[in-house]
Amino acid sequence: MSKIYNGCWPTMITPFTTDNKIDYEAVKGLVEWYIKKGSTGIFAVCQSSEMFYLSEQEKLDLAKAVVEQAAGRIKVIASGHTADDHNKQIEELGKMSETGVDAVVLVSNRFAKKDEGEDVFRKNADDVFRQLPNVTFGLYECPAPYLRLLTDDFLQDCAKTGKLVFLKDVSCAREIQKRRIKLVEGTNLSLFNANTATLLDSLIDGYDGYNGVMANCHIDLYVWLYNNFKKDPKTARELMDFLTLCGVIEARCYPVSAKWHQNEYDVPMTLVTRSKDPALLNENGRIELECLHRMESAWRKRLGLPE
Repeated sequence: MSKIYNGCWPTMITPFTTDNKIDYEAVKGLVEWYIKKGSTGIFAVCQSSEMFYLSEQEKLDLAKAVVEQAAGRIKVIASGHTADDHNKQIEELGKMSETGVDAVVLVSNRFAKKDEGEDVFRKNADDVFRQLPNVTFGLYECPAPYLRLLTDDFLQDCAKTGKLVFLKDVSCAREIQKRRIKLVEGTNLSLFNANTATLLDSLIDGYDGYNGVMANCHIDLYVWLYNNFKKDPKTARELMDFLTLCGVIEARCYPVSAKWHQNEYDVPMTLVTRSKDPALLNENGRIELECLHRMESAWRKRLGLPE
């Protein structure tokens, strides 16, 4: 079955001005950069976007801005589903669905506290589906403030009933990924891997795409991998090894690191970041990022990709 949600999607970072407001000129530039580099979609309001640090209005305005700039050229999905109160969550989701995004993304850890069981999760999720029957939903196993993976029963039910069209898988486990492929087989639910280390194997097994943080530095390399892993498996594996090592950058003051990379090489933006102090990206970290860029360039030359 050909699915409409596929390919390589960034988890979009949010540029801020020096006075800590959303920099919408940089947002526009970033959308254009994603499209130019081959993205087939954008996850516009997510953890990388610092959604837990954005006001409700900022989340809505950001989603609208991305939708307007994308102008139907690629798909745009957004979450912003951050409230603790269940009724407030439904209000957030309803408003986000009115921004023009292709799908509204649920956050798995919002439906139950860490010490609450599957019964609470299922009750709250089902109530969202009941109250917002006309909204197209995806789901993100967001690792913050805690990671809650979907159960097989819930995933299979959502796939068969059409409640979800998109899953951002954060399991980082091939055993789980293989099981999920079978659970959603023959349905319209697309599986996206957020984890670089397991990405190539998950694509070989049947996953529909990549949706992760390193798309903010070199999404074109992921796009090449996605488009060519069957035709050129040897190069794909070598590229995967490189991308996996690059993934260590996730622990290096992200998303400041991604903003530094963009500002140096692609889209001008400040390093202002609400979730981390930009000063944490020290001189050594910047040298590592410069090394990363030189290696990216070498790979682009090898693959015949433009800078």
